[in-house]
Amino acid sequence: MSSDSKSAAAPQIGVRNLQRSVPVNVVDLEKFAAKVVRCCLQMDKRKPTNLANLREIFVWLVSDRRMGSLHRQFVNQTGPTDVLTFQHGEIFISVETARRHARAFENSLTRELQLYIVHGLLHLHGFDDRKHADARKMERMQKRILLAATADRYKGSTSLASTCLN
Repeated sequence: MSSDSKSAAAPQIGVRNLQRSVPVNVVDLEKFAAKVVRCCLQMDKRKPTNLANLREIFVWLVSDRRMGSLHRQFVNQTGPTDVLTFQHGEIFISVETARRHARAFENSLTRELQLYIVHGLLHLHGFDDRKHADARKMERMQKRILLAATADRYKGSTSLASTCLN
């Protein structure tokens, strides 16, 4: 990896809750997202990615209704989806869909939202999940990053980078 992408400042990331149906701890999600950005930027990527070049990233927590509208407008598919990522640095997450999926997969809502944040940031960092092999690679990386960013191993001698990449 080139020294510029490792030495470049991580983009600022903001999380904003635009929906009112489901209570969400935005402050904790924003702290989590900042850890994930730093973790992603430590990955060895052969070419520069959108994530490495962005100055700001916005995570928008939206309703199913708004997500359905975005999904139709930009992907030409009906109904809401869990997460949509735009390469200019916006990640939209449907909180209502996240709540349904959390129940179905026996996750907490927070854990499901964290998974979607990781997923969106990996898309910005050049990962794709359209092909089966790529989706498996992305899923493995999601698990590693999710574990690293939520572990209490940051204290002491273990750095975020070594936790993410080892």
